[in-house]
Amino acid sequence: TDAIRAGEIPYRADKAFTDREVTTLGQALRVALLRDEPWLPALFDRLLPGTALAPPPAKTLPSQALLYEVARAAQDFPTPELVTALRTVRRTVRHAGVPKQLDKMLKKADAALAERTEVALRLPRTDFDTDGVLRRPAGAYEAVVTVTDTATLTWEKDGRPLRAAPAPVRRDHAALVKDLRDLVKRLNAQLATLLRALEGGFTVDTTHPYAWWRTELAGHPLARTLVGRLIWEIEVAPGEWRAVLPATGEALPSAPADASVRLWHPLRATPDAVRTWRDLLTERHLRQPFKQAFRETYALTPVEAETRVYSNRFAAHLVHYRRMFALFRARGWRSNLLGPWDAGDGDEADRTLAAGEWRARFHHTWSAYAGDDELATTDQVRFDRRRDGTWRESPLADVPPLVFSEAMRDVDLFVGVTSIATDPDWTDEGVHRAYWERTAFGELPETALARRDALERLLPRLKIADRCTLDGRFLRVRGDLHTYKIHLFSANVLRDPDDRYVCIVPSHRTPTDRTVFLPFADERLALILSKAFLLAADTTITDETILRQLNRGT
Repeated sequence: TDAIRAGEIPYRADKAFTDREVTTLGQALRVALLRDEPWLPALFDRLLPGTALAPPPAKTLPSQALLYEVARAAQDFPTPELVTALRTVRRTVRHAGVPKQLDKMLKKADAALAERTEVALRLPRTDFDTDGVLRRPAGAYEAVVTVTDTATLTWEKDGRPLRAAPAPVRRDHAALVKDLRDLVKRLNAQLATLLRALEGGFTVDTTHPYAWWRTELAGHPLARTLVGRLIWEIEVAPGEWRAVLPATGEALPSAPADASVRLWHPLRATPDAVRTWRDLLTERHLRQPFKQAFRETYALTPVEAETRVYSNRFAAHLVHYRRMFALFRARGWRSNLLGPWDAGDGDEADRTLAAGEWRARFHHTWSAYAGDDELATTDQVRFDRRRDGTWRESPLADVPPLVFSEAMRDVDLFVGVTSIATDPDWTDEGVHRAYWERTAFGELPETALARRDALERLLPRLKIADRCTLDGRFLRVRGDLHTYKIHLFSANVLRDPDDRYVCIVPSHRTPTDRTVFLPFADERLALILSKAFLLAADTTITDETILRQLNRGT
């Protein structure tokens, strides 16, 4: 590949290696990945760009076959370095169809990496100081790479920050600029992989040795900010776990070097402990890298005990199908695309959990077109356990509580994000209207209950606190013209006294983006708060569409 890029060998699309060579290289790579050879990262940095980038201006690849074989090897024996290298080359490949195919393969590699915990949490040792800062001179200027939640590159002169890389640096130190920008991209991909591995470890119930955790995670300059805002449990004595949040600055407990450390999960905690952690995060304005203290939990219900092998908890919802299909991919679920064709009327999205021992299945059916959109109807959730290499359906009562909870949390997300009940533009008055009315203002699922719990803590801190009260399923807001009710699941608005619907289409940026601390990332929570601020000052609204609705019938 080096010779092709240097022009020493004539370029022919996808002919750099024969089929036999691709197979042999793939087998050799799998052996090296299984052994976790230390020379592999340097090989990836040379091999993947040479495999994926044709000499300009060609938009083909020297060996698409080998690139895909490397990606398949990453699914079998993933390492963070290989996943990061594939993600980096995916951004630079010029072939139109390859990035989409790599995205599918990377999602499978991410899921596999989360369950290969001995390597998934490994981070590179670099020249960063203990605060996660790397400095490099560039003539009279200095480059500064800082790692907190993400890696960023900034420039300074005499200690003063600059808005961008100055022209002399871009001219005289182009190689340094490129290297540092590439470093930032690799670090951000690595940090994203780290978080996916940590969160994915919930269903595996992953533990780490205390000494390793202190050095390689809590004390690592690239991970300490992210890891420090997560709650951890340390086994200080056999069966006795103590929860800690490193970001508070409190001293870590004394424990043997080989003591177990695991991520705290609310399903294993008492209600009082959950409330305490949620209060602390809110008071200290600590937003966690992923939802942990405010994480939704799902326990088996009496109805599910009766149905035994399936759950109807999220059945009979009407959803925007393409949006849900995209969420399947994003959350590591596999599913065939549905539509008005043979065998396109129904499918079961599935996700493998707990290091491949369990599988969750979510049935859904293609429903109809609604204008230019496609709708689907949700159905049962079932679980299988792998026995003797074969999947066998399992009673819900036999599913480990964390596996059940995490799978149901995903399904709740699919429904909550894509249900037509949460669509402010939904105007269908036909057969789907009854579902919209029933769900848009109905009982709250776990995602909305977590939202309500956050609002209980946030409202007293807001300047509109005296105008807001939580009332069952709604946030009630007192304006000067009317009193309003904002539903905590759909964010839809009703106007008192006759529950008249008020359609407010969200803008791309809300006032809460900068002014209100949210303990976790939740677009619906931000939307609810932005509507509350708007309606509390309803005499200042200038949007004619909203004003017509507020003035109607008064």
